[in-house]
Amino acid sequence: MNRNRRFWMFASLAATLTVVSPLSQAQAYPERPITMIVSYPPGGDTDAMARLYAEKLSTRLKQSVVVDNKPGAGGTVGNTLALRAKADGYTLLFTPNPFTTAPGLLRLNPATSYDPVNGFEPVIQTGWQSVLVVAHPDTGIKTVRDLVSQAKSGKPLNYGSPGAGSPMHIAAELLNRAAGINAQHIPYRGIGPMIPELLTGRIQLGYTTYGPVAQHIAAGKLVAVALTDPERTQLIPGLATVAEQGYPSVKEGAWHGIMAPKGTPAAVIASLNAHMNEILKMPDVIEKMAVFGARPAGGAPDQLYKVNSDDYVRLTKTISDLKITAD
Repeated sequence: MNRNRRFWMFASLAATLTVVSPLSQAQAYPERPITMIVSYPPGGDTDAMARLYAEKLSTRLKQSVVVDNKPGAGGTVGNTLALRAKADGYTLLFTPNPFTTAPGLLRLNPATSYDPVNGFEPVIQTGWQSVLVVAHPDTGIKTVRDLVSQAKSGKPLNYGSPGAGSPMHIAAELLNRAAGINAQHIPYRGIGPMIPELLTGRIQLGYTTYGPVAQHIAAGKLVAVALTDPERTQLIPGLATVAEQGYPSVKEGAWHGIMAPKGTPAAVIASLNAHMNEILKMPDVIEKMAVFGARPAGGAPDQLYKVNSDDYVRLTKTISDLKITAD
């Protein structure tokens, strides 16, 4: 074999060996730390659950999974950062369902925002969360009837939510419409910043998930008034729904899940989905989720896609009907 021919043969072999297929990349994944973006501040249950899942993923993947809080603009700041990240599996987004409606509600330019239905790769729906109404004890409100009676008495009544267009905001406005009242909305940048305002009585009512208020309800610092879920939950025994208390049209819960940038390799998505399905079966994870009033979901990525896309259709109409705006 002449020297030139031998050179080109080895050059060709070297080139072949250095080409790494997407499948090979997925099999080697992860080779460095992973960032999990949370579009809300520390202190709320979204942040706490993200850290729970990140810790479990770190153990299983043998790589650090680091939670990075990027709050702002109803979650769209962090969501957009995740959208623009490299689609290689090293940036994930853990999000509650305001993800679905925020761009439309805030009237964001599609060119600089994100498509909530088809702009990401769904990884897994991690869970469902109950939404409840709580009151400061000084209000004297213990039931939905008390709430409606006070609102109709002419006395000003306000409520906090973790943001415009959140399931909590929507639930409150559904009750406003059903009961013919006008409790004033006070939006916050997540549940975490809302809780101190509730505890001091600066706001009278809060629509929230269970975790951040559980200890305060147990201590008598807040009063659990009703669930806005379609049915009662064993996680909060004895608490009736708004529907049971006379307003059957008021039904709104919450979900959360993990997304990845569009174009993330399918094998990486499958790997993350398989790991998370196992994590969601762990007794200590189920127990910790219950502290936040959450129960595991799991399933294939398509399940998250369906929940998200169905919510997009339903909630877009509800927001329009209720004339909800990003106030």
